[in-house]
Amino acid sequence: MITNFISLLDFTGDQLAMLLDRAIADKAIWRAGQLPHTLSGKTLAMIFEKPSLRTRVSFETAMNDLGGHAIHLTQAEIGIGSREAVQDIARVIGRLCDGIMARTFSHQFVETMGRYADVPVVNALTDFSHPCQAMADVMTIREHFGGLAGKTITFVGDGNNVARSLSVACHKLGMNFILACPRGYELQDPFLAEFGPSYRVEHDPQLAVTSADCVYTDTWVSMGQEDEKEKRRRDFTGYQLNMDLMAHAPKHAIILHCLPAYRGFEITDEALEAHFETILDEAENRLHFQRTLLNILMGEGGIP
Repeated sequence: MITNFISLLDFTGDQLAMLLDRAIADKAIWRAGQLPHTLSGKTLAMIFEKPSLRTRVSFETAMNDLGGHAIHLTQAEIGIGSREAVQDIARVIGRLCDGIMARTFSHQFVETMGRYADVPVVNALTDFSHPCQAMADVMTIREHFGGLAGKTITFVGDGNNVARSLSVACHKLGMNFILACPRGYELQDPFLAEFGPSYRVEHDPQLAVTSADCVYTDTWVSMGQEDEKEKRRRDFTGYQLNMDLMAHAPKHAIILHCLPAYRGFEITDEALEAHFETILDEAENRLHFQRTLLNILMGEGGIP
């Protein structure tokens, strides 16, 4: 049993497919008003080194839906790596709560939490990966198209944590991933060489979207990169997701964005609004996937 959810690299395609099956089924049960309180009396500690709208609301609502409770903890309250060692934080919270969710800069922080805490640890974002977002994304694609096999995501933008997690999800779930980015912004992970034709890089965004079922973008300037803002804007000239770019994609292609969107930069108002209902489905699916994940990790002992 796997008791933590830190990187999609830790899971097989069958395990990820099972999580999607469960999340979609649980979503239907939730909509019917019949979701049981399987985490009644249990508490999730939510550690935020980086702020977030969707992460906090979706995890806290998920615990509430399951009859549990969530505690919001900030860097000011726990002093990650300064006031107290990570391993001490993990062991103390593991005694006081039933699960830990962490949204941090350092991926090593979450990995260390996972080693030392005696309760499940969920990665809600690090600079290396964003596994919950990627799973909500592929859940949205599966619901929209009715399946995932052979589908292609073209990610137009920076080779960042979201792109990395999506590339892994695509490889494990029988999809294709194309990263369209300026030179110098590619993903550099050695494991990508093992993905074969399921992963490729294109520096021409128009060419990259020609086979896309989903065209995806994210901010060009992630938290912690603010000093690179003007340089990145210049470097990503020509990589904006707009209706001119979408004219080169198949007519059935959808747009996804993990939000927040910086309108007029990585995506135009027109492109965002044209696909906003699907993007809202994507945002809502953070709740549905994470609720199922918490139920399995905290209520069923882990992922088989």
